[in-house]
Amino acid sequence: MAKNNHMNALTPILEYKRSEVAKLKASRSFAALDNDAKAQSPPRGFAAALDRLAEDGQNGLICELKRKSPSAGVILPNAAPDQIAKEYEAGGAACLSILTDGPSFGGSLSDLIEIRSTVNLPILRKDFMIDTDQIVEARAAGADAILVIMAAVTDPLARDLTDAAHAYDMDVLIEVHNEIELKRALELPDGLLGINNRDLTAMKTDLSVTERLSALVPAGRPFVSESGVKSADDISRLRASGAKRFLIGESLMLSNQRTALVTELKEAS
Repeated sequence: MAKNNHMNALTPILEYKRSEVAKLKASRSFAALDNDAKAQSPPRGFAAALDRLAEDGQNGLICELKRKSPSAGVILPNAAPDQIAKEYEAGGAACLSILTDGPSFGGSLSDLIEIRSTVNLPILRKDFMIDTDQIVEARAAGADAILVIMAAVTDPLARDLTDAAHAYDMDVLIEVHNEIELKRALELPDGLLGINNRDLTAMKTDLSVTERLSALVPAGRPFVSESGVKSADDISRLRASGAKRFLIGESLMLSNQRTALVTELKEAS
């Protein structure tokens, strides 16, 4: 039932995403995308950057550039991507998450391209991946990791997307919202698990989702707590359930002391 509800919440997004993919295929051949992907400088090691901080006892932060969202509405429409990325890097972020979806999140691949030339951090292309051509497009733009949302894909498609990313030495963040999606994600050969605290139907966040699902993650398997993390207290609460990696967007976008906030969250215990 939960899966169907998620699909209903995602339906309009996935509908326009299919038409975006059709336009991508019409405008650029796979061979052209593949050439561009292979010409890119090598991936920067997204999962490894998070691991380094986590193993050092600090928090591996994936700091996000997001202008708007269906749940929050308009966040920061005139965001300067390169400036925000520099502030995140200065604060000690492990990685960046760049929304490249236009209609719902106000992002684009050009944000990712601009940011990659500005900072040295590994970058996640945060988008709704439904076709392997999007993975190759992501690598061609310089992405180091991609997102696979279990609520948006079948198991065979999830595997195809994961395999495509690994073929280009990219990391994969596999996002789940509930027990059923987590079980499916654990069938995939590899990838960093992302536990999203946001309910896609009610559009509300609840940190107890990470607390509940983390207990079902096999020992030693790294996972990221996503959504709803705003303060050092939130980090401390989630660390108690084993979280050492966090994806943080809105609270950082809205802060006028981004660098200081990133440092505070990175060092929270």
